[in-house]
Amino acid sequence: MNPPPPCVWMQQSELLQSFHDHEWGEPVSDPDILFEYLVLHTFQLGFDFPVVLRRREAFRELLAGFDPERLARFGEAEVEELMQNPRIIRNRHKLEATFQNARAWLQLRREVGGAVGLLPFFYAFVGGRPLDTQRSPDNLPPASTPASLALSQELKRRGFVMTGPVACYNIMQTAGLVNDHLTSCPRHAECRALAKG
Repeated sequence: MNPPPPCVWMQQSELLQSFHDHEWGEPVSDPDILFEYLVLHTFQLGFDFPVVLRRREAFRELLAGFDPERLARFGEAEVEELMQNPRIIRNRHKLEATFQNARAWLQLRREVGGAVGLLPFFYAFVGGRPLDTQRSPDNLPPASTPASLALSQELKRRGFVMTGPVACYNIMQTAGLVNDHLTSCPRHAECRALAKG
């Protein structure tokens, strides 16, 4: 008897398969991980995600371990230095957006009562708990949803940039705010169980 088919997109490379098997769709329980996904999906704009994943550790090293407090202090000098480093995606607007989003993240953290309020803020856009979307080959994920549009609008209102509804939906999928694994994929049940736990 053949095992159930996994999500098709992960079969493009070993890197994507590992990301699919160990991260994508798992409900985040640490706001620092959510911020990292925000940074990575900022750099994804205009690229396939593997392009970003291949540079993830370089981003981690050069972007202060994705620490928003340190990134919030980055300015023009750091932009110029990073623009010379071929290990990352060298895009001035995305670098500046990352530093702006770090500052907006810290402001959001203050406004929601500290780190404990960050995850509830994001989960509120899916009704307070991960959304099981019941995807199938005939019901594939859209590029964006009303929830990702609402999140995008709220983040922009709070000073975030490069957080359109498509980017926000990518973040929601990656961070497990929605479970977009195909129901036939073993990871669907695993992520659903994590959401219930």
